[in-house]
Amino acid sequence: MIIRFDSDYLEGCHPRILERLAATNLEQTQGYGIDPHCARAADLIRKACSAPSAAVHFLVGGTQTNATVIKSLLRPQEGVICADTGHINVHESGAIEATGHKVLPLPTEDGTLTAGQVREALQEFYADPTREHRVQPGMLYISHPSENGTLYTREGLSALRVVCQEYGIPIYLDGARLGYGLTAEGTDLSLPELIWLCDAFYIGGTKCGALFGEAVVLPDPNLIRGFRTLIKQQGGLLAKGRLLGLQFEVLFEDGLYFDIAAHANRQACRIRDAFCRKGYELLYDSPTNQQFPILPEQDIARLQERFSFEHWQKTGPGAGAKNWAVRFCTSWATTKEQTDKLIQAIEEL
Repeated sequence: MIIRFDSDYLEGCHPRILERLAATNLEQTQGYGIDPHCARAADLIRKACSAPSAAVHFLVGGTQTNATVIKSLLRPQEGVICADTGHINVHESGAIEATGHKVLPLPTEDGTLTAGQVREALQEFYADPTREHRVQPGMLYISHPSENGTLYTREGLSALRVVCQEYGIPIYLDGARLGYGLTAEGTDLSLPELIWLCDAFYIGGTKCGALFGEAVVLPDPNLIRGFRTLIKQQGGLLAKGRLLGLQFEVLFEDGLYFDIAAHANRQACRIRDAFCRKGYELLYDSPTNQQFPILPEQDIARLQERFSFEHWQKTGPGAGAKNWAVRFCTSWATTKEQTDKLIQAIEEL
């Protein structure tokens, strides 16, 4: 049987969520997230964020969440700055552009943006005498972790915050894999810090133990007027909203969210270390659940006999390069035994 390391949402959900769903299946609750499970989940998230007044809203998936939040924060003439590798720029089928807003990508080496880059882009726009004919930068989108498994630091995010406040644009953080970022070795960011470093962010459930679902956190509950109505307008207000709240209730009632994310990171770092011991280079220095070793095609073929993983990009000198950077992605459900088998195969290359 092929062991899959393609992504972090290949399995269903954590067994404790499935048990809770079964146990509450015949409960009768109000719809659209006006129920005790959503209320308790929101309280648990506010407590984890040390933000008792923050607003918490539950949506089904990441693309839907990004499109809804970004559309809600932008004026009609505005676009969103992001890294050129950002999910909204490369992997969301033009969902942001479909709302009428342009993605404004900036080049990046590892998936993260610096304050200097963003400042330069904003300065260039406002120095242009013809800027009224251009899309106006209206917000900054970042991901933590990035698409490449790399992380922002407290210092780096604080510097971005200063620039964005200077130009009067909000910061929105895509947290599809936020659990893996907040539990990564060496990180100095936590949920309470995101409250004062971001204007909006979401806590990903789909890729971190839930069947589906993301939790949008608005530190200032008045940032987006009528946000629930806007969610409904975008088709995101789930009628059986308790299914979302219940999952986050389980994930946050005793730290399960962070425990399972840390487990995925440990397994990924074991894989990373095995490749490094064999002398393979890494495309990115990632401490999270995504690892990007650079392998020759013959070694890729050997590993593919027993394991599934993603080709990421060709690398090496010349257009005919035979090496590929590939991605191995662990999840909350990846077992030590699965990782052991992969490590043994790496050692046999």
